[in-house]
Amino acid sequence: MVIALGVAWVLDGLEITVASSVTGVLTNEDTLHLSAGAAGALATVYLGGEVVGALLFGNLSDRLGRRNLFMVTLAIYLVGSGLTALTLGNSAAWVGFLYLTRFIAGMGIGGEYAAINSAIDELIPARYRGRVDIAVNGTYWGGAIIGTLGTFVFLNVMEPSLGWRLAFLLGPVLGLVVLVIRRHLPESPRWQVMHGREKEAEESISFIEHEVEHSGRELAPVDEGKAIEIKPTEAIGYLALLRVLFREFPGRAVLGASLMITQSFLFNAIFFTYALVLKNIFGISDGVVPLFFVAIAVGNLAGPLALGHLFDTLGRRRMIAGTYVLSGALLAVTAVLFRAGALNAVTQTVCWAVIFFFASAGASSAYLTVSEIFPLEVRAKAIAVFFAIAQAFGASGPIIYGNLIGDGTDPVPLFYGYLLGAGVMIAGGLVAAFLGVDAEGRSLEDVASPLAARNAAADSEQVAAG
Repeated sequence: MVIALGVAWVLDGLEITVASSVTGVLTNEDTLHLSAGAAGALATVYLGGEVVGALLFGNLSDRLGRRNLFMVTLAIYLVGSGLTALTLGNSAAWVGFLYLTRFIAGMGIGGEYAAINSAIDELIPARYRGRVDIAVNGTYWGGAIIGTLGTFVFLNVMEPSLGWRLAFLLGPVLGLVVLVIRRHLPESPRWQVMHGREKEAEESISFIEHEVEHSGRELAPVDEGKAIEIKPTEAIGYLALLRVLFREFPGRAVLGASLMITQSFLFNAIFFTYALVLKNIFGISDGVVPLFFVAIAVGNLAGPLALGHLFDTLGRRRMIAGTYVLSGALLAVTAVLFRAGALNAVTQTVCWAVIFFFASAGASSAYLTVSEIFPLEVRAKAIAVFFAIAQAFGASGPIIYGNLIGDGTDPVPLFYGYLLGAGVMIAGGLVAAFLGVDAEGRSLEDVASPLAARNAAADSEQVAAG
């Protein structure tokens, strides 16, 4: 289940890395001959698609179920990414087609986040939820490594005009395999019981318990004192959701928005434009650029895997605040070294690998946070809302940094951009230090009681009073 669902992160990492690695190639005369601004805008269009997909499919996931939606969203991604490779020219019409396909691919991945993070958190035991969720989110960088190595091969072994197209087909090939595997995954029992499907939920839980007991592990009796009465609520739209979030959970809403916005801005700004930095500032050829992304991706993958268990042991608040602040501080130091001319392409990449070792664990914990601190009925929509808010801010990063890079003759503007990124991450860490929720080891219902349970309790009080 974790592998089949977590592959959404692998696919997104693959997509973004491929797009970043071929940015410089698409500006060449023998490919699409795009301007640097037009090539950078591909990232913004893709992120815009993710926002729309998250909002659309996040709502449908709460209404129709996690399983139904993570099949649909993967299919949409396959169509969009596959069509990207069929862009045949650089006329206005073909560039428009290219942007449309990137938007569609982004919609599929954005929808995946809402449905899949909900399903994973609702099926993982509380004491392991932090490390599993963070590790799954960290597999984004496994996809980045696959995308980077694949792009390197395609751009160096084949003609660039063909290589960049084949690079965009890596994701669809992997996605087709996963689409078959996902057909056998169960629906979330929590979602089933909240929608009046008690029998199906009981069957799902009984199957899971049987499998665990069959492995030789004895399950402790259920504590009847934790039973809650459920009365399913009416479907909640996004306007009503915002009222619920910022009226009943103002601190948590600010926390979720802050963590998502800050990490999204930094990651999008750096990764969508680093190919331009390597090419325009450090003079690295297009064919070698993907190798630099491998080193950064390894650091990003190692961080969540190495630090994930600490979010369950040392606690959410300490680890989230610590990873955000430390990565921001390291970025500020790197910015000073960059302006002083003390870095070359290799040492700059090493600095990024170290910075993102911590920042990646923090970014993964942002998704964990928004998926566990709000009630079950609105979980997928809450993820979608904060993801959309984050990407709306994050989409500005590639544009800002792309203009700061320019033709690479003056590195000073980019220095200030790096300081901006450092300040943003430190701010996110300070918010986590003050507003963080100590969710480690607690069931989702203890962290945020279902709205349906509150409604049932209110009705019981009215009956008793009457």
